[in-house]
Formats: sequence, C-alpha cells, structure tokens
Amino acid sequence: MLNLTQKKQIVGDLAQDFTLAKSVVFSDFKGLKTRDSQELRANLGKEGIKHKVVKITLLKRALGKAGVDASNFNFQVPLAVSMSFEDEVAPARVINLFAKTHENLKILAGIFEGKMIDDAGVKALAALPGKQELRAQVVGLLASPLRGLVGVLSGNIRQLLYALNAIKDSKT
Repeated sequence: MLNLTQKKQIVGDLAQDFTLAKSVVFSDFKGLKTRDSQELRANLGKEGIKHKVVKITLLKRALGKAGVDASNFNFQVPLAVSMSFEDEVAPARVINLFAKTHENLKILAGIFEGKMIDDAGVKALAALPGKQELRAQVVGLLASPLRGLVGVLSGNIRQLLYALNAIKDSKT
C-alpha cells in the first residue's frame, strides 16, 4: 500500500513525464500472460520507451496536473502507460504491432502534442513511418536528382570517349 507522499511523488513524476513525452499510449493489458507482458516490455525497451502500470486515480491526477484534458475518456481498468521522449510514433507502432498478435492487449487512448487522442488516432499514428524511416526517405529524395545529374554528365563524357576511340580505330 502506498502512503500519501509516495502517491504525490508518483503523480508528480507522471505529470512531468506527460509534459516531456513526445507521445503517450494508454493500453489495457488485462488477460495478458506474464511472459507476453515481459516480451512487450522488452520490445518497448529496445525502442527506448518508458512503460509502467498506473492506478487510474493517480493517472487522472497526473493528467490534470500536466494540463491534459482527459474528460472525454473514462478509464475503468488498470492501465499500462507507454511514453516516448524521442520518437513520436514508436510507442503507438510497437504496441499496435504487439496487439495484432495478442488480442488481450487493447489500445485505449493516447496523448500526442499535449492533446488526448482516441484509439483510432493512436492506430493512425502507428501507421506513420518512424523518424529513421522518414530521414532515410528525405536522404533518398535529396540524393535522387544528384544521381541523375552524375549519370547525365558521365554519359556525355562516355559518348565523347566512344567517339574518340572510334576515330582512333578508324585511323589505325
């Protein structure tokens, strides 16, 4: 049993995490087996995502303290809270992928850019590519015209070389 100071500490820590996190996903883990829960924690840990189980009363107080309006969401079950401080898409992507193979894990809601989003919003967020994928796409887009330019310029030099070799072969 937690005493009052421990509860205040938890609420304060959660409120601070909610304000610093790029995105947060709330999920219902009821019925999830222990080994599956450990596997989920490991998957989230690989991505640098903070994952914890929180009592609903403490969660509501922390959300209020963080300035997040959660009045539209009525949480009735103990929740798992997954927060990412680096990648906006990572918690939604990892939990959505895990929920596809484990029907007991349900996405309930999330926080994105300081606002509550429903489960459909979290699933839409999960469909977006991650930061590394977006960076790779940008690099590919920037490199593509340069590759084309190199190909065109080298083609002209190559054609000149073929013409000079043909002239040389015809004179010998």
